[in-house]
Formats: sequence, C-alpha cells, structure tokens
Amino acid sequence: MRIEIAAVGRLKKGPESQLVSDYLERFAKTGRGLGFPAVHVSEVEDRRGGGMLAEADLLSRAIPEGAALVMMDERGDQPTSPEFARKLADWRDGARDVCFVIGGADGLAPDLRARADWQISLGRMVWPHMLVRVMLAEQLYRAATILAGSPYHRA
Repeated sequence: MRIEIAAVGRLKKGPESQLVSDYLERFAKTGRGLGFPAVHVSEVEDRRGGGMLAEADLLSRAIPEGAALVMMDERGDQPTSPEFARKLADWRDGARDVCFVIGGADGLAPDLRARADWQISLGRMVWPHMLVRVMLAEQLYRAATILAGSPYHRA
C-alpha cells in the first residue's frame, strides 16, 4: 500500500508546514505497527497561470496508477473520524494505494473531481487549501490512533 497526498501549491516554511510535518511524522510512527506506510506528499504548481485545468493535468501526473482517489472537496461527504479510519483500514486490508487530492484556490476541475472514488468535505465551510493539508494530515494521524485503540480520539 502507498498513501499519497497530491496537492496544488508549495507549502513554505511556517506554521502550516510544521503542523503537516508533525502530524505526518506521528502518523508514520503510529501507522507503522498497523501496516501503514509513511505518507508521501507531491506538490504541483502551475507557473503559467492555466487555472484549474492546468492544475488538474499536473495533479493527474502525480496520482499513482490504480490508486483510490479521494478528492478533498467542499461538496463531498462529511465522514466521522471513525468512518474515515475504517475506510483507510479497508484500503490497507485490500492492499490498495490511496491518493488524497487537494486542489488550489479555485478548487478541483470537474473532470478530475469526476474520477474520484470518494469526495470528502472537512465541513460546510470552505478552507484555504494549505489548511486542508493540515487538517487532512491530522485526520490521518487520528485514524491511525483510532485503529490502534489510542485515547487520542475522544468521541
């Protein structure tokens, strides 16, 4: 199994970068004993200003072939953390790669979004795409702690 985050934009040094690194390191430590690999992050950037279509092309190239595609999108499902953990465990148990896709400021192109196996919303509000990375990284860590029976998740 491989876990990938394909995201538009380069995360510069700062609080968001520190939080993503911290949560992904925690996930790697907790997830190792559960059979999860470390998360790999692919950052893409459209320097020509082509908008969503150009970003979709760049993101498509970063998606591992055959991976389950999870689009982070405001119109998606709003799973609970335990539901998210179960889905992650299902992919692991089925030895399926998974790629979480985070678009840029304008979101994801409809054609790319249509390829999704699952679309997830982190709430009804729109979040800056750099914060979506932080929240996704935290939810990956939370999922691992739920599956490990850790008290981190207090639902």
